[in-house]
Amino acid sequence: MSTLSDLLAEHTDLPGYAVDHLQRVVGEWQLLADLSFADVLLWVATDAGAAEPADDAELVCVAQCRPTTAPTAFAEDAVGWVVSDVEHPHVRQALSEWRIVRVPDGPATEDAPVRREAVPVRCNGDVIAVLSRDTNPTQQRQASPLEVAYLDCATELCQMISEGTFPTPEERSEILSSPRAGDGFIRLDPDGTVVYASPNALSAYHRMGLTTTTLTGRDLASVTRTLITDPFDAQDVATDIRAALAGKAGKRVEVEARGAIVLLRTLVLRPGGQPAGAVVLIRDVTEVKRRDRALLSKDATIREIHHRVKNNLQTVAALLRLQARRTQHDEARLALTESVRRVTSIALVHDILSMSVDEEVNLDEVVDRLVPIMADVAVVNSAVQIRREGSFGVFPAERATPLVLVLTELVQNAFEHGYEPGQGGTVTMRASRSARWLDVVIHDDGAGLPEGFSLERSESLGLQIVRTLVSAELGGSLGLRPGPQGGTEAALRVPLGRRAAARL
Repeated sequence: MSTLSDLLAEHTDLPGYAVDHLQRVVGEWQLLADLSFADVLLWVATDAGAAEPADDAELVCVAQCRPTTAPTAFAEDAVGWVVSDVEHPHVRQALSEWRIVRVPDGPATEDAPVRREAVPVRCNGDVIAVLSRDTNPTQQRQASPLEVAYLDCATELCQMISEGTFPTPEERSEILSSPRAGDGFIRLDPDGTVVYASPNALSAYHRMGLTTTTLTGRDLASVTRTLITDPFDAQDVATDIRAALAGKAGKRVEVEARGAIVLLRTLVLRPGGQPAGAVVLIRDVTEVKRRDRALLSKDATIREIHHRVKNNLQTVAALLRLQARRTQHDEARLALTESVRRVTSIALVHDILSMSVDEEVNLDEVVDRLVPIMADVAVVNSAVQIRREGSFGVFPAERATPLVLVLTELVQNAFEHGYEPGQGGTVTMRASRSARWLDVVIHDDGAGLPEGFSLERSESLGLQIVRTLVSAELGGSLGLRPGPQGGTEAALRVPLGRRAAARL
C-alpha cells in the first residue's frame, strides 16, 4: 500500500514544511479518531501547492484512520477516493471557506454515517488539507460520562487543528510510542485539577501506589509526584503537567512507581488561544518493557556492526593517506587523496548509523560534518569556503550513502575546476525538498564551464562516478550549467516516495 508521502507526491506539489505538518497530523490522528468515535479521513486538493490553485480541482483521500473505540463508518478503505461535491459537500466547503463545517445529523442508514464534520488543516497560515470525521450510524445513543469527556476533548483538538496550533513539532525523543485514549484518559481543568479520569487511568494509578478510590477533584501534578520512585523523574513529570497547563507543548515520559512502569503524555488544550486545561494519557507498560529489554542487545549489536565498519573504513582511509604522502608521483598522489575523501564519506554514514537505532540518516548532520573534511582534502585550493543552504532532510541508509558520495564528488569538482590555486571563492550547496523531489544545486563563483563541455562525454573519473550513482542508485537526474551570475551550477534532482522505488 502506498504511504502518505507517496500519495502526496503523486497528487500534490505541497512544499516540504506542509508535508511534514501532515505527517505530524497523521501521527496524532489515532488519538483523534478514538476520542471522536469516528473514522478520520485526510483529503487534499490535486493542485495543492500549485502557484495558481484551480477552483474545480479534485479532492482525493490520501489517508484514513479507523477508531479502536467504535465501529468503523466505512467497510471499505477510503484511500484513493475522489470526493464528490454531492456526497461530501462539507469537505469542499471547509477547504474553500477555511472553517469547520458540520453536517446536521441525518437518518441512520447502512451506508451513510450519521454525523459528519470537515476540519480544515492549517499550516503557516494556509489551509493545506481537510480532515473529515465520520461516525458510524450505530453510535446514536445516550453518551456515557467517558464518551462525553472524549468528545469534548476531540472537539477542542479539531479546533486547534483548524487554527494550526495542533499538532506542534515535538523535540526528538527516545520514546517513540504514545499512550492511546483507551489506555488511560485524564482531563484537567486550567488549574490542573482532575475533572474526569477513565477507569483504566484510575487502575494505572492504583498500580503506581494510589490508595484513594478516585482522582477527581485532586491536583494531578501533586498526586503523581508523590507516587513516582525517582525524585528527579517525579519533579519532571509535575513540571511537565504544569507547563502544559501554561500553554507549552507536552512531552512523553516514562517513569517507574512502586515496581510499575508507566508511560505518560500530556497534551495542552488551547482552542481559540484560550486555556482549556490539558489531557494526560497514561499506559502501564511494565510487561512491554520486560520484552523490550530482550531486544536491546540486538539493537546494540547492529550499532556495533556499523561502528566497526566505520572504524575499518577509517583505517583504510588512514593507510591511503599515508601512502599518498610517501608517493612521489603527482597523479598517483591525487588519486589516493580522492580515494581518502570517498572512503571518509562512506565512513561518516556508518558513524551516524552507529549512533541511531533507525536505519535512516539525517543528511544535514552528515553534510555539516563533511564540509570541513572537504576543505581539508581540497589540496588544489584551500582558500575556497563551503556553505549549506536549506535542508536535505532524512534519507534511508541505502540511499544516503550514494547521495553523500555524489555531493562530495560535485563539491570536489567545483574546487578542482572552478578556481585557480590560491584563488578565493565560495561553493554553496542549496537544498530544497518537496513531497516529490529533493533538489540540490551546488554553485561555485569560479571560472565557469569550458567551451564545448559535455557532461555525457566527460572523461573525469569523479563525474563518471557521479553519473553512475545518480542514474543507477538514486534514480535521479544531473545537469551542469553556467550560473546566472557567473560560475557553474550542478543541478541534482532525486525522486522521493514511490517515484524513488519505481525508478530503482
